[in-house]
Amino acid sequence: MQFNRFSILGRLGATTAALFAPVVAFAQDAAAPAMTVDKGDTTWMLISAILVLLMIVPGLALFYGGLVRTKNMLSVLMQVMMIAAVAMVVWVTYGYSLAFTDGGSLNSFVGGFSKMFLAGVDTTTLSESFTKGAAIPELAFVCFQMTFAAITPALIIGAFAERIKFSAVILFTILWLTFIYFPMAHMVWFWGGPSAYDGPTGLIFGFGAIDFAGGTVVHINAGIAGLVGAIMVGKRTGFGKDMMAPHSMTLTMVGASLLWVGWFGFNAGSNLEANAYAALAMINTFVATAAAVISWSIVETFARGKASMLGAASGAVAGLVVITPAAGFVGPMGAIIMGLIVSPVCYFFVSTVKNKFGYDDTADVFGVHGIGGIIGAILTGVFVNPALGGAGIVDYSTADFAASYAGTATQVWAQLKGVVVTLLWSGIGSAILYKVVDLIVGLRVTVEAEREGLDLATHGEAAYHS
Repeated sequence: MQFNRFSILGRLGATTAALFAPVVAFAQDAAAPAMTVDKGDTTWMLISAILVLLMIVPGLALFYGGLVRTKNMLSVLMQVMMIAAVAMVVWVTYGYSLAFTDGGSLNSFVGGFSKMFLAGVDTTTLSESFTKGAAIPELAFVCFQMTFAAITPALIIGAFAERIKFSAVILFTILWLTFIYFPMAHMVWFWGGPSAYDGPTGLIFGFGAIDFAGGTVVHINAGIAGLVGAIMVGKRTGFGKDMMAPHSMTLTMVGASLLWVGWFGFNAGSNLEANAYAALAMINTFVATAAAVISWSIVETFARGKASMLGAASGAVAGLVVITPAAGFVGPMGAIIMGLIVSPVCYFFVSTVKNKFGYDDTADVFGVHGIGGIIGAILTGVFVNPALGGAGIVDYSTADFAASYAGTATQVWAQLKGVVVTLLWSGIGSAILYKVVDLIVGLRVTVEAEREGLDLATHGEAAYHS
């Protein structure tokens, strides 16, 4: 199991046109060759896991919290924190096993239960990185991947903030992780690592789709689940009539900034090693985000006459999202182009498409994460091309780092297949799970509770005191 730092040469031999997608390194069994552990790699992965936690609490919590009304600020903080806590416990109980072990006859879609309760995982076990024979402690890999499982369902709740039951949030998180996230992580990132290159892989990995740090697994996955949830939960009471402006752009800016800082762990950490490819992912995370902030502000200036802080923060997140699947594959100039492209498209969805169809996506989860993730996944297949400054295709099985590329049409087609599977798996699956949750505990709070605000109605306390 593992994240990819470069595109991977597809099936060896006659099928060189089909590229294998990057994925997370997979713990080696006793029969595997001896592995070398570098303290620098281990340190980087431990730091990266902490940086991703920073993205969740306080980063995402403050970003979303600032976007809602004052009476719902604390509810958003509580939801994000509890989702992260629940996800961490579920992850070590059975999530890690479902995502990153061989699932037998179901392996294309999900792993098995061989590492349930982290069975067999201890201070002596290792996970291979992208260099043959190089590894990190498996516990470090478990922690790093755990933070991804924690942030993804937390992203979803921004779509239906201010009207969802707290009990529904928790139940949905457990179900969604189990039936949507863990299988998606397995489909995209499960492979045998460089030392077991011809072993079984997840479905989307087998397509040749590449996803460095979670464009499909995290952003498209959460984005479409958010859209479905916004529609099924329904609009906020008074939507389109009452004033529902963000209550604190200051906190939203602070949250967006913490997301940007933490995202270096998210993207550069996905390289699994502290080397030049981690540096490539880092510089791309800098410049794609910067370009997206600039392009959103320019578009907004032409469309509204003024560039807003909300727009700049939204642009930053859109830039971070679009570069996530591409971080270790594209060159810095390609990253800038991707950042310049993503903001106008996302702006169109949050300002025009959302109004046209009338759905109430509170924090524009679909318009930024869903659409930004789709754009990023597709453009990754374009800008990985060495002729466009990309890193090209690496054959990890032979440690041959000579860049190759099967062609734009081949790679973009693989990317599109991955996007479609993600949209269908998460879209249909999430709709079923929302219905299940609604039948068990109900999705929405009462109108009275919504008007009072979820801070007091649900938690009996307020974010602010006058």
